[in-house]
Amino acid sequence: MKKILITGATGQIGTELTMKLRHVYGADHVVASSRKKYDGHEVVESGPFEVLDVLDFDNFLNIAKKYEVDTVIHLAAFLSATAEEKPLQAWKLNMDGLINGLEVARIMNTQFFSASSIGAFGPSTPKVDTPQETIQRPNTMYGINKVSGELLCDYYYNKYGVDTRSLRFPGLISSTAMPGGGTTDYAVHIFYEALKNKAYTSYLKEDTYLDMMYMPDAINAIIKLMEAKGDHLKYRNAYNVSSMSICPKDLYLEIKKHIPDFIMDYEINTKKQKIAESWPDKMNISQAESDWGFRPVFDLSAMTQDMLSKLKRKI
Repeated sequence: MKKILITGATGQIGTELTMKLRHVYGADHVVASSRKKYDGHEVVESGPFEVLDVLDFDNFLNIAKKYEVDTVIHLAAFLSATAEEKPLQAWKLNMDGLINGLEVARIMNTQFFSASSIGAFGPSTPKVDTPQETIQRPNTMYGINKVSGELLCDYYYNKYGVDTRSLRFPGLISSTAMPGGGTTDYAVHIFYEALKNKAYTSYLKEDTYLDMMYMPDAINAIIKLMEAKGDHLKYRNAYNVSSMSICPKDLYLEIKKHIPDFIMDYEINTKKQKIAESWPDKMNISQAESDWGFRPVFDLSAMTQDMLSKLKRKI
């Protein structure tokens, strides 16, 4: 990667990824873009930035040509809970935006990264030790988008030779950017509420296990995958990645070690609960480990300590 264009750069993943890539490759080598320009945002202020609606193919291509990019990292998308509230808008943004990005990558002959998700699986998928290759019949618009996206990436690799790469992300926990409408957002909100109010109401049941990953591990996984040699990669749709399988009660008890008077109760959101129950408890990540050396650093304990430390300073 020598000149990188990131879409959705002010989002949950995009914010930390942009700053990390600018640190590694140099600010001028990482072009951030978003549908709106947020004045004062670190992504806008720390390097080249372009206003880009990914549904505008001509502008997408013009920006890629302007900066002569060799890598497109496509992150602009509706997340799971938002996609269920706005399914038609989600289909348009998630699918038309993706195919525009793939076309830009085809025309410009660039590497292309897109984010898939555990949402690509469904109720009939094995929930424990979920294989890299298994049945994918999601029952959410978000999941349908992700499966379709994985198939499109495979198609562009096999038909056009586009160097497509992707990760099936679990729930992502970030100390920098607030979440943007995902089912696993509780795992970020709980830290803010623990520090501010010493109380949190979970919208998922206490024993709802889901794969999670701390954002630094997710960012490093993207970079490591994109830097891997192409002939080492067996999969061009998406690799399973995860750091930990936890439930709300696990996270509550871990935070309570640091904030002893922290309390949590439950008010179940049936829509989000139904989505969560359709996803795996724990994915098998052995293919990512063997093909390109994926190794997460943060477990639940280390992540909790780091989150609380950073958020104390932030709040």
